[in-house]
Amino acid sequence: MMNRRSFMRTATGAVLALPWMESLGASATGIPQRMAIFYVPIGVVRRGFFPGEQENEAPKGNQGRRATSLFPDKTKVGSIPLDRLTPTLEPLEKYKQEVNLITGMDRVFQNGTDVHAQCASCFLSSAKVFEVERSAWPLKRTLDHVVGDHLNERGTQQTRTPFKTLEFSANSHKDNKESIYFDNISWYGTGHLAPSMRDPIKAYRRLFATTGLESKRKITDLVLDDARSLQRDLGYEDRDKFGEYFEGIHNIERQLDRLQSMRTELEKIPLKEPIGAHVPRSEYIRVMSDLMVTALQAGLTNVCTFMVGPERWDTPFLFDGLYDDKPRSHHMMSHNQQNYVDDLIKLDKFHMEQFVYVMDKMKGIEEADGTSLLDNTLLTYGSGLGDGSTHQYNDLPIIVAGGAKQYKRGQHIHMPEGTPLANLWYTQAKLMGLELDHFADSSGLIAPLLA
Repeated sequence: MMNRRSFMRTATGAVLALPWMESLGASATGIPQRMAIFYVPIGVVRRGFFPGEQENEAPKGNQGRRATSLFPDKTKVGSIPLDRLTPTLEPLEKYKQEVNLITGMDRVFQNGTDVHAQCASCFLSSAKVFEVERSAWPLKRTLDHVVGDHLNERGTQQTRTPFKTLEFSANSHKDNKESIYFDNISWYGTGHLAPSMRDPIKAYRRLFATTGLESKRKITDLVLDDARSLQRDLGYEDRDKFGEYFEGIHNIERQLDRLQSMRTELEKIPLKEPIGAHVPRSEYIRVMSDLMVTALQAGLTNVCTFMVGPERWDTPFLFDGLYDDKPRSHHMMSHNQQNYVDDLIKLDKFHMEQFVYVMDKMKGIEEADGTSLLDNTLLTYGSGLGDGSTHQYNDLPIIVAGGAKQYKRGQHIHMPEGTPLANLWYTQAKLMGLELDHFADSSGLIAPLLA
């Protein structure tokens, strides 16, 4: 009998990691908890995202924290049912009872670096201001690597994976002047970047270990005969699970083929922007999302980060279906919020739809004990700016999904003024089994999550 760490390997070197199945020795009590971060750049339009701020005017400058009609006292923790969704949050309607909207959390800006660069690169680090000597960045080892270290080095056999962490990005542009700090949220430590996978084909090959000339062939072709043989040895329910998993891999391959065909056709057309500016964002984001979810499902890793787009990137993207199929610069629009407010709210909602796509994929994957992958994953949506126009580091937009076994859900939690974002990371580290007395500049746990 094979265990959870079993893989299907062909003579050509291709590997297909196997998901949780009872027939393969998976224990219903040994399912690990996972963590995934879904980072959205350049903040949000506040009145489209935050309940209670719909009537606020588009800001002209950094106006700082604003008390909402829902939580007029900025000094106290507040918690109410998440029963009213703003235009940006509308895609979450079917998940209202499975997520928490957390507002009121801040980060402190350390003078000496660009606002956009620091908000992205320090999002998961949240180190104390000027704590890191000889560096302009309050940047230490990020939460994903702290958790990944714990799960692989001090965790159980079920939590050890081939990859401690995996980093994904949906930015293929290479033509920009910006530094790595604008385009990465995962760091091994100060000055030591954890490079993200940006090319879906290269990510596919890394995850499934295709080598040499065979790397150009599909995993499903390479392991098809072995897969059919294995399926005969599985129980009835596991056969269905394996069939869905195998079809998921095949669907990723079809997506890769479609994206490659698009790029091939675009190469024939004279364009003023890079080819990547004309690849539909939803196609690109969703194939990278599928790769991330599959890596979690198959036990290749228990910790992932996904940076959906870069901060302050001048090169435009094709946000398909939003702007008459013309590439737009998110950053440029954010600095003209009064002129582009409706378009920006559409873009914020577009990003939320991609987050819900990830939730849907995870919700549809059944684990050995009948729960879903989403039930066993702390999935966080967030941005390092509270407003893309004002560059404010307070009142950050945060949504925590999944993790059904671990915390109370279906709430809008509003934290007191000055609550560090690191309180969320500290709380999540504790939920992932780490014995810490703090994380970065945290001042305590988020109690309503644990009630």
